[in-house]
Amino acid sequence: MKPVGPDADRRRPARTALIGLLGPAFVASIAYVDPGNVAANLTAGAQYGYLLVWVLVVANVMAVLIQYQSAKLGIVTGRSLPELLGDRLGTFWRRAFWVQAEIVAAATDLAEVVGGAIALYLLFGLPLPLGAVIVGIVSMILLAVQRKNRQRPFEFVIMFLLGIITIGFLAGLFISPPDPAGIAAGLIPGFQGPDTVLLAASMLGATVMPHAIYVHSALSRDRHRPDPHLHVPAPAMARLVRATRWDVVAALAIAGLVNVGMLLLAASTLGGAEGTDTIEGAHAAITASLGPVVGVIFAVGLLASGLASTSVGCYAGGTIMQGLLKVRIPLMTRRVVTMIPAIVLLSVGFDPTWGLVLSQVVLSFGIPFVLVPLVLLTGDKKLMGRFVDGTALRIAAVISVLLVVALNAVLLWLTASNLG
Repeated sequence: MKPVGPDADRRRPARTALIGLLGPAFVASIAYVDPGNVAANLTAGAQYGYLLVWVLVVANVMAVLIQYQSAKLGIVTGRSLPELLGDRLGTFWRRAFWVQAEIVAAATDLAEVVGGAIALYLLFGLPLPLGAVIVGIVSMILLAVQRKNRQRPFEFVIMFLLGIITIGFLAGLFISPPDPAGIAAGLIPGFQGPDTVLLAASMLGATVMPHAIYVHSALSRDRHRPDPHLHVPAPAMARLVRATRWDVVAALAIAGLVNVGMLLLAASTLGGAEGTDTIEGAHAAITASLGPVVGVIFAVGLLASGLASTSVGCYAGGTIMQGLLKVRIPLMTRRVVTMIPAIVLLSVGFDPTWGLVLSQVVLSFGIPFVLVPLVLLTGDKKLMGRFVDGTALRIAAVISVLLVVALNAVLLWLTASNLG
């Protein structure tokens, strides 16, 4: 383990030392700009303009808070969130918890593989099932980088892809700037019927990602505490926690900017255009309005989003299984298995964009199952010591949990009312 104590600080400039500690949050943040976000945000902006901007702002603030808690948990305890839960749950509940976590992870992977396949169709006209296979193969290569060279090179690759995603999804805003008055109005919370509640749940599920919360604790632990039994002095631990806070803020600020930018682009460009209820239709409308160059850049951003997010999602699934069940399946094997549902759905002609939106709703229902244990663990003085959540942080975390549960309860009620 590299020195992390005060002596290490004296040997390196403080700014250089801080930059060297950044990275895990950028990997986790990829989950916040995956193809599911693209589908939900484009649909919201195209159909309802700036109405749901506030949902993304609130969700991103919640994401910063939650990812910081997850990362801090991994650093301070030297254990991942799934490992801590696995130690505390009985056999039945541990398996039941794993089942719901795997359903969430499967929904995530479906969105990511499908999104990458759509991007390959837009760029090269490849059939969607073939595109899904290619996305899976490339994600295996990315996972091989993580497996052979440890975490740092994997972080650099993901950060590079994040840069491509940012350019791809924000380039159009320079040609079609959004309406400032519309943005201001969209910051005021409100809905327009059940469909907007469904979209809000989808956007929330796409922004606050359960598998990203699970995996961030493992990413931070593996980077900063590869040997959890090795004592870390209190000053060094405080420095790691402080660096993690900056890591999370920087990474989620970029992810939040991309998400809001996608909705603003759809609101300023796609309003009233036909066929914008699908990513393919939205891409066609963007190309028609802003030109083929912007259309290609957008599709490249979508491809980078699918490739990066499905790699991180597969890694997260392995972390969840290993922590809860103490079972380790080779990531390559897991990658092959988790590709199958996406390939099957695309082969039978299931609407890929609608599948992306529904997958994010599934994620939204999985959020309370990860948030409640996270809040309880990071608020445990015996477990966290001096790094236990303060009163303000704990109140904010509880409010976040209540907001998610309330939104999902309203969604269930509206859905039941419509069916009735």
